[in-house]
Amino acid sequence: MQPKTVLITGCSSGIGHATAKLFLTEDWRVYATARDPADIGTVTDHDACRALELDVTADGHCRRAVNRVMHESGRIDCLVNNAGYGQLGPIEDVPIRQVGKQFDVNVYGPHRLTRLVLPHMREQGTGTIVNISSVSGRVGFPGAGVYCGSKAALELMTDALRAEIDEYGLD
Repeated sequence: MQPKTVLITGCSSGIGHATAKLFLTEDWRVYATARDPADIGTVTDHDACRALELDVTADGHCRRAVNRVMHESGRIDCLVNNAGYGQLGPIEDVPIRQVGKQFDVNVYGPHRLTRLVLPHMREQGTGTIVNISSVSGRVGFPGAGVYCGSKAALELMTDALRAEIDEYGLD
């Protein structure tokens, strides 16, 4: 039986790194990604883990990552959209280009990858997409309005996606 395959973004530290380790303990084939795969560390010492370069803000990077996973594994059972960061500062002080960068990583990145994996998951008849958000997507606080806004957008997109893909047996 072929192991299940997961593609995880933002594995250089924190939640992404820990998530990769957890999937490995459950005998999944893990594709751990980061802008610089050298930052992923020892999690890739495991035979079932592959490190991939992935900048979620670049369409070409996203396509190449999904294509590689499909080529090597023939399936994507789970996508974990974890890559993200927090743009801090009062809203009036954050330049619009920084707002765009925040949304590009925290909202558009998950959207790019979701659009790329869904056709494969529908064809398989199974699959799960996990979007890592934050309580900041539900409760805003001063000095983090841009970050909170990006996480709120991700929360609501995830709610809509859940209903859109349910009929295909996807989660």
